[in-house]
Amino acid sequence: MEANFQLFLILLAVLAGTALLARRVEVAPAILLLLAGIALAFVPGMPSPELPPELILLLVLPPLIYSAAVAMSWREFKFNLRPIILLSVGCVIFTAFAVAAATHYLIGLPWNVGFLLGAIVAPPDVVAPLAVARRLAIPRRIMVVLEGEGLANDATALILYRFAVVAISTGVFSFPKAIGEFSAIVVGEAAFGIAVGWLSLRARHWARDPQIEITLSLITPYVAFWLPERFGGSGVIATVACGLYMSWNGPLLISAATRLQGIFFWNLVIYLIEGLLFLLTGFQMRLLFEKSKAFPLDDILIATALVTVMIVIARFAWTFPAIYLPRIIGRIRERDPAPPWQWAFVLSFTGVRGAVSLAAALALPFALPDGSPFPERDLILFVAFGVIFITLVGFGLGLAPIVRWLGVAQAGRSERVAELESEISARREALDAALKSFDRITEHREISDEVVQLLRARHETRASQLPNSLDPDARLRSATGTGLTRELISAERKFIHVLLRDGKITDETRRHIERDLDLEEASLSNREFRDDQP
Repeated sequence: MEANFQLFLILLAVLAGTALLARRVEVAPAILLLLAGIALAFVPGMPSPELPPELILLLVLPPLIYSAAVAMSWREFKFNLRPIILLSVGCVIFTAFAVAAATHYLIGLPWNVGFLLGAIVAPPDVVAPLAVARRLAIPRRIMVVLEGEGLANDATALILYRFAVVAISTGVFSFPKAIGEFSAIVVGEAAFGIAVGWLSLRARHWARDPQIEITLSLITPYVAFWLPERFGGSGVIATVACGLYMSWNGPLLISAATRLQGIFFWNLVIYLIEGLLFLLTGFQMRLLFEKSKAFPLDDILIATALVTVMIVIARFAWTFPAIYLPRIIGRIRERDPAPPWQWAFVLSFTGVRGAVSLAAALALPFALPDGSPFPERDLILFVAFGVIFITLVGFGLGLAPIVRWLGVAQAGRSERVAELESEISARREALDAALKSFDRITEHREISDEVVQLLRARHETRASQLPNSLDPDARLRSATGTGLTRELISAERKFIHVLLRDGKITDETRRHIERDLDLEEASLSNREFRDDQP
């Protein structure tokens, strides 16, 4: 127990240091975390923790999927539903069959084992590429499609994975039955996820307490995931549906205090989960290295190279037709014109595999029901880790130069300018609407002149903090005002500390004042239009 606790502290320290280094060198943190985990695994005397599959599939996966779904815009998800489904369902199935065919004909794996391996390595992980993509100002639609694909592709892969394991274990597989079960799982889990979201929102609205509401929010993804998974489903679709329901309906039912605390809580939870996940994934290298001694190195390298090449080819071969063929239909082409080929190339290039693939490989049973060893279990594990390592490091490091070479970021920067201008306009319109509402209130209520003047002054101050445009001079003035406001807040905070030290105020008073100052400073950070914006 003490050794595990020490390892946990070491991992937290490495997580913080690696994240800081990744920011300095502008590399996706997931890449450095994986490399750091591999390096730590071979440190003499370092414990070698096993990565229980249940930790990923039942404990780690639900909050990751749920938080991503809550952050996703339901309107944008619905608008991009066609490309999301084509990638998260069609591309995953196509990749699984491509890997099965290649491994069967080229290295002699049985069809069922090859399909199982294909199902394991088929779903791309979007954590690393999205971390890079956000810094590169990639167009918003590419980001939405990648996020939407990342939400749903795990469900497709895990369902295929379960079918393949059952087929290998029992020796029986019925394609029509599998199609029927797949459809039932999708429909049933979607309905169940929406029901869980509805109940969670009502319970949180009834509770009206931030601590209770955040606790309920943490329970919600596990309820949505575990019950369907328990009855033979994937759990992923229900969690996605629950998160999307919360994203669309939550803003009007969740209080401001809960939202502020919840954002911090969930950001920290996801940061720790993702970081520790990649570190622990790297730690598996030591276990795999020890097991690899029983295998010819050539067999492992050939199988890993073959599968990696196949998943890359399959994604490119599927993505381009999936984007352009539907637009042969005139109605679709008019409503949704075809994007530049560079966008399709970027979507095809982001085929990074992650921890879900490794977890699925680790979750394979050691033996069949008759007691015989599970076919090619260790080889599947080696190949899964090799594919994760090659795609994460290679594609993660290669995405930035590819995006710059294709000139995709220019369209993204133009979008960001338009979004910022739209945000400024929306803020001004909201302030105008609030002022009109205030005028109506003052007409029907007896309100003192002092209160009216105070509220109008507050309104004018908030309006003056918005820049009139995004030209350099306006941004400079806005940045100057923001910087001075921060200095004044800092001076006020220091003076409050002096009052506390001299015994003129209590700690409780100091905390109340500091909370107001913190909220004001956080508001500045949320509103400011920084110089690094386009």
